[in-house]
Amino acid sequence: MVKKTWRILLILFAASLLQVGCSFAADPVVSLVTVEGNENVVSEHILGTVGTLVGEPLSREQLQTDVEAIYGLGFFSFVDINLQNIAGGVAVTYIVQENPIVEKIEYTGNEIYTDEQLSKVVFTTPGNVFNRVFFRHDLDRIQELYHKDGYVMVKIADVRIDGGIIDVQIIEPRVGRVIIQGNKRTKTFVIEREIKLKKGDSFNATVLRHSLNKLQNKGFFEDVSVGFEPGEDPEETDIIITVSEQKTGRIGLSISHGTESGWSGGLSYTDTNWRGLGHIGEVGFETGDNEQYWVSYREPYMDSKYYAWKIGILSRKWENRYYYRSGKRQLRFDDEMKNFYIGAGKKFGRDERYSWFLTLDWREMDASNIRDKIVPPEDPTYDVAQELTRGKIFSVQGTITRNNTDPYLSYAKGDIIDLNVEHAFEALGGEYSYTKYWLQARYYVPVKGLGDFFNRQIGDDDNPAIFAARLRAGFSTGTLPVASLYSLGGSNSLRGYDDGEFEGAEMLLANFELRIPVEKTFGLVLFYDVGNAWKPFARPWETSEGSFGFSDLHDAWGLGVRVKTPLGNFRLDYATGENESFTHFGFGELF
Repeated sequence: MVKKTWRILLILFAASLLQVGCSFAADPVVSLVTVEGNENVVSEHILGTVGTLVGEPLSREQLQTDVEAIYGLGFFSFVDINLQNIAGGVAVTYIVQENPIVEKIEYTGNEIYTDEQLSKVVFTTPGNVFNRVFFRHDLDRIQELYHKDGYVMVKIADVRIDGGIIDVQIIEPRVGRVIIQGNKRTKTFVIEREIKLKKGDSFNATVLRHSLNKLQNKGFFEDVSVGFEPGEDPEETDIIITVSEQKTGRIGLSISHGTESGWSGGLSYTDTNWRGLGHIGEVGFETGDNEQYWVSYREPYMDSKYYAWKIGILSRKWENRYYYRSGKRQLRFDDEMKNFYIGAGKKFGRDERYSWFLTLDWREMDASNIRDKIVPPEDPTYDVAQELTRGKIFSVQGTITRNNTDPYLSYAKGDIIDLNVEHAFEALGGEYSYTKYWLQARYYVPVKGLGDFFNRQIGDDDNPAIFAARLRAGFSTGTLPVASLYSLGGSNSLRGYDDGEFEGAEMLLANFELRIPVEKTFGLVLFYDVGNAWKPFARPWETSEGSFGFSDLHDAWGLGVRVKTPLGNFRLDYATGENESFTHFGFGELF
């Protein structure tokens, strides 16, 4: 691109005036205005920008303004003026030199986007006269494309014109070293694996911001801050992440009192960053009607090379447990279980959206102190207590997951699908044989415009209102013991009903939630749950107790509160079912 300074233009303008000489006693009158040198840009378009008009006195100031206006059209690399005496006045001729015809637009230094992707936002096309002004807007649109996707440090270094070839030179800054500092207990690799930018990657501010949010939300640190320094390479930027650690061990205490059962409670200890490895260890007990003891240890992180795993032991004795059939209480009993499980999994190498997890599970069940039995009128001799589970269950559960949520956001957006198969073997002490299949789909989408409806701001870019939905459907083959039936009801499935109120060999459940942030640590949830479980071909006189269908679903709706605490996200839901209302407590979102 040929650049001309106004100083040169003024010299040429003065030279043109000298050609006329000093023959004007006063400002002459303009008799003719023309343009020369243009081949593709029409004269009318050029002359439409000038203020010098036929019949008006010649003005040196106006001529200079005209030159600037013509040059401002962007089509020309050179603009000059020629003045000539003619009969009746002066002829003004604007002499222009057009920019070359665009033959091709090339891009240098771009790796994030292809030439084709960049060309889609550029309006300049081959075959037209190169326009400096139009192309400046094209360059702005290129940078907007980068900035919109988080590449805020990208810049246009230069534009070179060689004939009709336009070469746009782009600088895409890259990540240099990622320096972690301030951590004394947490292992550096635990922090590094949460930062999705590595050395050599294109610098992306959005990815970095959401990585820091996820790191902060892990609960390991009081504060996470970031700084930048020039890298060893001029096109690299070093990222310095400074963390301030906090205690990750938490003691949980629960106390409750019943008019009949008396006092009960429990104590637990959880460390979400055991020995700085990011592992989660938990030990705890509860006493009272629901007595249980447990120890668990797990590594939640996985990728295509790193395995997630878990191991745990549970022993429980629950008193005064109700056994339901078709939502009706049949009896009360005491339930004992000893459970040991171990599992591991990781992401697939080719596509890390997909992962697998395999769990081995041993359970020993016993039902005792059976009372308050309902005698079936169809067969008074039938003992419903024989349906309760006694004996050992050894099962293997495999899960394939496709996680299509955005990995760079601090909140869930997208969908997650789990396909699960569990098979119980009559091996290693197992006394039951059956297979369960179930599918779970979860969906999350930010809700825009909700603040306009309430006439106030709802959330922010990192904590928006979310519509969340979960669908679970399952069936089975073989004879499932009661302990292995699909179970709906309670705080983790079908709210508004008693725990395990609906059990069966087939199941359908849907949960819908509108999660509304009110403050940074406080939010509300509007929810609707619907589902049922069916137990076909169960008793001798029954051909079927019902099977999978939509005509006999049970539903509930309600309002929930979410509070972020040092122990996690506290959840309180008040749900109204078909017969009564329940208040449910827990930690973490339902799904």
